[in-house]
Amino acid sequence: MRIGPLLALGLGLCAPLIVRAADAPRPTVTTTAGVLRGFKPDGAPGAVFKGVPFAQPPVGPLRWHEPLPALAWSGVKDASVAAPACAQISREGPTSREDCLYLNVWTPEWPLRGPHPVMLWLFGGANVVGSASMPGFDGAALARRGVVVVAANYRVGVMGFLAHPALSAESSHGSSGDYALLDQIMALRWIHENAARFGGDPANVTVFGQSAGAYDILLLMASPLARGLFQHAIAESGQILSFGGSMPKAKAEQIGLNIAADLKAPVGPGALAYLRALPADQVMAAAAKHMPTGLTSDTGLLTNVDGWVLPQSPARVFAEGREAPVDLMIGNNAREITLPGSLDDLRRQIADKYGPFAPQALKVYGLADGGPGVSDPLLGGAGAQWMTDTVQRCAASMEADWHAAAGHRTWRYQFELPVPGREAMGSTHAAEIPYVFGNLGGGADSPPYGAVDRQVSTEMQDYWTRFAATGDPNGPNEPAWPRAGDGRYLAFTPDGPKALANLQAGPCAVFRQWALSPIGPAARP
Repeated sequence: MRIGPLLALGLGLCAPLIVRAADAPRPTVTTTAGVLRGFKPDGAPGAVFKGVPFAQPPVGPLRWHEPLPALAWSGVKDASVAAPACAQISREGPTSREDCLYLNVWTPEWPLRGPHPVMLWLFGGANVVGSASMPGFDGAALARRGVVVVAANYRVGVMGFLAHPALSAESSHGSSGDYALLDQIMALRWIHENAARFGGDPANVTVFGQSAGAYDILLLMASPLARGLFQHAIAESGQILSFGGSMPKAKAEQIGLNIAADLKAPVGPGALAYLRALPADQVMAAAAKHMPTGLTSDTGLLTNVDGWVLPQSPARVFAEGREAPVDLMIGNNAREITLPGSLDDLRRQIADKYGPFAPQALKVYGLADGGPGVSDPLLGGAGAQWMTDTVQRCAASMEADWHAAAGHRTWRYQFELPVPGREAMGSTHAAEIPYVFGNLGGGADSPPYGAVDRQVSTEMQDYWTRFAATGDPNGPNEPAWPRAGDGRYLAFTPDGPKALANLQAGPCAVFRQWALSPIGPAARP
């Protein structure tokens, strides 16, 4: 910062008159495991700590093991550089590694005051790719609104979800797989032990995430191991009624047996030592043939009802109102997914998924009797509507209704702004993330966000951080957000937030019948 000459003289200061952030003492925090030295970006009111270990490296004998608390260190650990992504086959793959259980923290001010609400971000990526340190997840802008932002890595793909009978036998809980969920729970435990040291309130924690991160958050609401570790949840475009729901344990273990056989693992006591000694890239390559994920998979984004992390189907837990009694904000984007293909291809997909409910679905989407399909300027054509309805929109509405019916505060939304420059595609999957984080542009490849986008971003950050503080997103400066129930929701539009109702009522009525039927995801044990 620049100090005025009169002030400098009054304080008896001598040259130099310029103090740069790099020259100032770096922020230091003592955690339960040791001392961290972060940094204070130029012009930022708060401090940043990156690459903070919250668990031991899951390597060697700890590969496919529940995470253990981080080991203590001596001296001062530098916390200015983010850790790599967890081992994965993706664009992050060349720099990803198994030693990856680290998190990043942004504080709203420095020196610390508080206590402030804490928001833990769980990234998306179908539970097979992603990282807490992607540029779009920088929490500085959100932290300026009075919250401590934490973004945590978790194991993905085969490293985060391999189930196998030998792993279940080794476990004192008789379970295997779902290690990624255990990583997320460990991050929450780290927050409870350390949040106050960063100006956070460990008794006021919000978990927020998108896509697989949102899906996992709803699973955490169904897990007894996460009970009491967070008070509010925000699920952006990730639903437990999608992807077939979490697999039965036996199915997940059979996939693990298939991977082990492909890797030529011995049968018997030596199997785990053999598998744990293999290079990670060799294991991931073999797993890619056997661990399906994505829109057409019925393997619950690789999660399984293991009997410990998930004692029962999460959809069944929600349907019966037994999930964690936390405040929930849940929603989707207007046109999440548009798959290529002809109308006949779409009819076949609907028939395959909906079975006896397909005739009703074909009718509501205008596809019966060779019809051309319904089209909407916001929601897109019949294919975009059906995919978004089944994977996100109708599932979110149903889950919101369940949670509200159980007596818990619930808030439903739809985000409707397209990415600037891609208006023809509509509001696609992940389009809301820059608005939530307040990271609208600046880079050479950034979309041309404008004044309307920045206003919507401001409104969304206000709603999100008020929800994190109180469990209620409403405040004095934005339109009232009605609680979910009877089809009520808030639409984020280019003209501002609007309270509406009956989102895709006809298609969602068919979805509900299918989801609750013996062939639907809510019927899984």
